Amino acid sequence: MCGIIGYAGNKLAVPIILSGLKRLEYRGYDSSGVAVLEPNGELVIRKGEGKLSQLIAVMGNPGQGTLGIGHTRWATHGKPNEANAHPHTDQHGNIAAVHNGIVENYREIKERLQGQGHHFKSQTDSEVIPHLIQSLMEKGDSFEEAVRKAAAQLHGAHAIVVINAKEPGKIIGVRIGHAGGLVVGYAHGEMYLASDLTAIAPQIKEAAYLHDGEMAVITPASARFVRLDGTPVAKEPQAVTHDPVSAAKGQYRHFMLKEIMEQPETLMSALRDRIDFQSSKVTLPGFPFKQAQIKAIDRAVLLGMGTSLHAAQIGGRMIERLARIPCEVENASEFRYRDAILGPNTLVISVTQSGETVDTLVAMAEAKIKGAPQIAVTNVAGSEATRKADYSLLINAGPEIAVASTKTFIGSVACLYLLGLTLGEMRGILSKESIRQHIDHLVKLPEQLGEVLQLAPQVEMIARDLAKKPNFLILGRGINFPVAMEGALKLKEVSYIHAEGYQAGEMKHGPIALIDEHMPVLAIAPKDRLYDKMMSNIEEVRAREGRLIAIATKGDESIGEKVKDVVFLPEVTELLSPLLTVAPLQLLAYYIAVRRGADVDQPRNLAKTVTVE
Repeated sequence: MCGIIGYAGNKLAVPIILSGLKRLEYRGYDSSGVAVLEPNGELVIRKGEGKLSQLIAVMGNPGQGTLGIGHTRWATHGKPNEANAHPHTDQHGNIAAVHNGIVENYREIKERLQGQGHHFKSQTDSEVIPHLIQSLMEKGDSFEEAVRKAAAQLHGAHAIVVINAKEPGKIIGVRIGHAGGLVVGYAHGEMYLASDLTAIAPQIKEAAYLHDGEMAVITPASARFVRLDGTPVAKEPQAVTHDPVSAAKGQYRHFMLKEIMEQPETLMSALRDRIDFQSSKVTLPGFPFKQAQIKAIDRAVLLGMGTSLHAAQIGGRMIERLARIPCEVENASEFRYRDAILGPNTLVISVTQSGETVDTLVAMAEAKIKGAPQIAVTNVAGSEATRKADYSLLINAGPEIAVASTKTFIGSVACLYLLGLTLGEMRGILSKESIRQHIDHLVKLPEQLGEVLQLAPQVEMIARDLAKKPNFLILGRGINFPVAMEGALKLKEVSYIHAEGYQAGEMKHGPIALIDEHMPVLAIAPKDRLYDKMMSNIEEVRAREGRLIAIATKGDESIGEKVKDVVFLPEVTELLSPLLTVAPLQLLAYYIAVRRGADVDQPRNLAKTVTVE
């Protein structure tokens, strides 16, 4: 997850920017860079591949500049090297920009600008941003107008911070969608801008947060906010506590909500350095298995516990569809005791957010003895799971503080999808054109997930009506059945409500006896192959006067006529739908838990990492 910091004030900018970037190292990155405006008007840029120590080594004299921006990058478009590191500049080296997000339409913009004579130095999508701003300014727009108009042309979710050597007292920040936040920090005679409050909390007294479609213009003395249509926005800065925990939560009441809202950025982190957007190719760095070995795989076994098990169940369906490998998915605590039949042609994929879950580790040790090749999907580099596996696919979600996993679920599923694409290509199942189409769908997901998260107020209203219910039933079909179980698990974990996730087709085989006017039933009903079947289940619940809530596809008028409360999601392919349908369930569990007065971040009897049986 890329990090951003900007400073405008009366102190030397470089030490402040480097200090802020240091506090953002926890987010993970593979290169970094700084752009500073010197008093003589020169825009000085320094970049370094790898850790911040590499950047510090090339910085030399920090200079006398008192305004600048900095960035830590996790590669998406282009390799993690100095040329692709941020900040990027325009044709003349006057405008410098740092960027979190993916410019979905960057090819179209880049080709248009190249036709106008622009030359690009990197492989990144982000470099089109300063060039686009330059192009608009050359047509007569002011710096601010050009940034606003450029932002309006970018497809996807973005956080952008820009400076201009021709306007040396100003930093502009823009937020579009949910590519990570931007916060403006207020101090005496100086202003800050960052992607995370943690980066600037020790230096500031007050903070204001940018929302989707807003732009901030800061100088050493002030901050001004407008929407991308130019409409002014009034913001009342909030006092900032210097308690590290509160600073880490930022604008959110709980870590769980913060981590739910970070999920679009988690998706982008899972894609970084694994998709070549120029050639529409998935490349898992360091993937050790040869094509002949992958073609010889006749079966895959996916293991997990809790939320990771649900991710594995979705991943198994993805891999079967994409790579045509038969998949079994099993709870690691059961698998380890049943003397499973494994061998060199059985691929074992273990999903564990911590990499230290004891049952999963024991199952992995058993698989190793039997000679099965192994892949671990985990969020923790260097964990025990990464040492046991032949290959580790890191989720790259950053720290997850709340005990109930949310963003690591999203990251796990995204990684399993990428793994499915890789295996499908190596086995000759997926053509290059097919992979391109899958990538095109995948790259839209962060923005689409951001749209879903903007429905949080609607979900909160639904939660008010359900918070006192003692039981809950969630129905899903196909690839969304594991999502139903994950939604039920979240309700159990954080709100202490008895909830069950059920296969909708199984409802008639017993659970239907529970349905009456007191039983809330949530139906996951996107427009997919099983939509008509799910609508039949919805009718069965209606006939018994169950309290119905639905998650459906935007534009589905039929379901709106049958169900009072419907959360409408953007249209998405069936295989990727769990990455959207799970978010309303996470939010519902969170808001119900808050209304019930539960300890959301540290639920009773639960631990983040289960290291004992």
